[in-house]
Amino acid sequence: MEVAAAGSHNLLMSGPPGAGKTLLAKSMPSILPRMSVDEALEVTKIYSVAGLLPPDTPLVRNRPFRAPHHTISYAGLVGGGAWPRPGEISLSHRGVLFLDELPEFGQNLIEVLRQPLEGIPREVSISRASGTVTYPANFMLVAAQNPCPCGYYGDPTHTCSCSNAMILALRYKKFWNQKRMKA
Repeated sequence: MEVAAAGSHNLLMSGPPGAGKTLLAKSMPSILPRMSVDEALEVTKIYSVAGLLPPDTPLVRNRPFRAPHHTISYAGLVGGGAWPRPGEISLSHRGVLFLDELPEFGQNLIEVLRQPLEGIPREVSISRASGTVTYPANFMLVAAQNPCPCGYYGDPTHTCSCSNAMILALRYKKFWNQKRMKA
């Protein structure tokens, strides 16, 4: 966690239920460097545009931690609406976007993360008939998943009830989904 925080590296954690993956993810913002004034102003602007800036908080000083559920819509993650508003990707700008149970997120939602994670500058664009809005999206992606469908593969205290095929299918879910679509 320290190495990921120090280098702004994305992180994928795999382990059985109760191993502490979520606790570790939630602690990540606390070990990241403090935001500079410019960073705090950027985050404050995003929260203001989204209508999420509390009236008693004129400046967001803590790094954001966003943890959308795997049932989130495309617009909820990226942003959108008739008047495009920031989604979870931009709301996690300068902070952490935590995707718990990563294999449960749809392939389209995972694919949409490529633009802000690979792009320079790290941002996301939302196009509507009235125009295009671009929001910053420089976040650290932290994801968690169970090692197998039952969650206990490799757990020293619980027996895994999954077959090797089930474990491989979960690990390579994207690959298997693509193979099924072509068949």
